[in-house]
Amino acid sequence: MSPVPPIPPLAGRYVLADQVGAGGMGSVWRAWDLRQERFVAVKVLGQHDASLLLRFVREQSVRVRHPHVIAPHGWAADDDLVVLAMDLVRGGSLQSLLETHGPLPADFVAVVLDQLLQALAAVHAAGVVHRDVKPANLLLDATGSARPHVRLGDFGVAALAEDVRLTRTPGAVGTDGYMAPEQAAGEPPDPGQDLYAAGVVALQLLSGRPPTRSGQPPTPPPGRLVPLLDALTAHDPRRRPASAAAALGLLRRAGVPSGAPWRDGPRPPVVVDRLGPPPWPAPPGARPVSTLSRDHPPGRAHRWALGLAGAGCLGGAGGLAVAGVRLLAG
Repeated sequence: MSPVPPIPPLAGRYVLADQVGAGGMGSVWRAWDLRQERFVAVKVLGQHDASLLLRFVREQSVRVRHPHVIAPHGWAADDDLVVLAMDLVRGGSLQSLLETHGPLPADFVAVVLDQLLQALAAVHAAGVVHRDVKPANLLLDATGSARPHVRLGDFGVAALAEDVRLTRTPGAVGTDGYMAPEQAAGEPPDPGQDLYAAGVVALQLLSGRPPTRSGQPPTPPPGRLVPLLDALTAHDPRRRPASAAAALGLLRRAGVPSGAPWRDGPRPPVVVDRLGPPPWPAPPGARPVSTLSRDHPPGRAHRWALGLAGAGCLGGAGGLAVAGVRLLAG
């Protein structure tokens, strides 16, 4: 007999199987989606105030569909529990790969950077600035020793680029070392800040060393990517590529074609399945009872209640609250 799932379905849809991670917003679980009949990743919001709830609102609003982006495809609420659902990515993160392998081969890094810039081009085209590009937020499919497949995730601090005037908040938003100088100084979000972080990530993958908290990127070994990485990590934003598409053009001119395989190194980095089998098989014949998702959103009163909660918490920074209400009402 199969083990019994630990708790009833959340909102009649998501059956939590096992915890696979944790972060600032709460815990991440592998869960069985009764509607789609497959395992997904579910982020369960921890004890939350209005500010954390607004971050959740911001993240669930990002609906970018791209092979190298992992964005929420549904959300649910059940009493005081609020969850985000997204694709389950089994190979860990670039951070975990670095911890296992150390510095990565230059051709491997070129493929990763190519995919990351493609992801950022799609995110920026949707009017979103990620603001927290770093190895821990770049997830990997379990491809073994084959070509890597990277997916950009965690949009909890993302911002709408068109709402620059609404997103001024005291202090910097992002992770020390990966923030562009103007971002660390508290300037409004701009796509160029994500490009800076992408350059820092590539430098870290090549060198095996993280950036310093003061914002000094690692020094890369010599190679064809150095001119592009110097441009991406320029302290003056006017010296960076004008867009992710422009950065991809520079990558092509450096001799990295789209979809290029990597060949460096006697032994390739191996992206293993870090999750293993779930603790119980898929529930047979299970069907959803009720759901809250993009197809079946909550009522207007509930949406505005969430938005006003953000407004009450942010006080003088009313722009972010207005943005949160906009995202909910859309």
